Amino acid sequence: MWSGPRNISTTMMRSFGARPDTFVCDEPLYAHYLLESGAQHPAREEIIAAHETDWRRVADGLTGPVPSGKAIFYQKHMAKHLMPGVGRDWLDLLTHAFLIRDPAEMLASFAQVVPDPTLEDTGLPLQCELFDRVAQRVGQAPPVIDSRDVLEDPPAVLTRLCAALRVPYTDAMLHWPAGRRVTDGVWAPHWYAAVESSTGFAPPAPARHEPPPELAGLYEQCMPYYLRLSAYRLRA
Repeated sequence: MWSGPRNISTTMMRSFGARPDTFVCDEPLYAHYLLESGAQHPAREEIIAAHETDWRRVADGLTGPVPSGKAIFYQKHMAKHLMPGVGRDWLDLLTHAFLIRDPAEMLASFAQVVPDPTLEDTGLPLQCELFDRVAQRVGQAPPVIDSRDVLEDPPAVLTRLCAALRVPYTDAMLHWPAGRRVTDGVWAPHWYAAVESSTGFAPPAPARHEPPPELAGLYEQCMPYYLRLSAYRLRA
């Protein structure tokens, strides 16, 4: 699942993690991204020390046997973590889906934790690059889901997503125990407070149709990428 920031990506990881047949992993390329990009994120040095920084080893793990003997391996990725130096061939061994959110809402949330975000920070260009790669390889558009659609009707959108991924839908995806998981990255204390207190999908906040004024230029950059992916999104 290739996501941008503030897109309910961790909630989606909780949802799949609630399935008895699924193992989840949390942003496995994050440490490599921090090391290569030099980005100054919370707990940067702790993340680099605790998680694998060699993308080749990460790729081997992501394309090998599913951990814990599970049938499904749900991998939560931030698209921007796929740095230019990371090979792409291993991606062809996986099934891909895309999680998006209206840029007006995403940017308003993201700017609260990352000041002065850039287009690259949103991951949208890489999401489109990956979408095109997958569509060309498989001969059809891979599944795209929008955060608001999921929150407005989780069973309906998750049913469609599971059908597109050729895995059975289960109501187990709608509820989970509160708390942290051993599969959460070491960055969880800095980002996951709301998710750790959750036990299911929360109703969406009122829709926001305009970005913060200071991010109007970035919003205009984001919209062509968002609209391109949104045209393929699975609705309820």
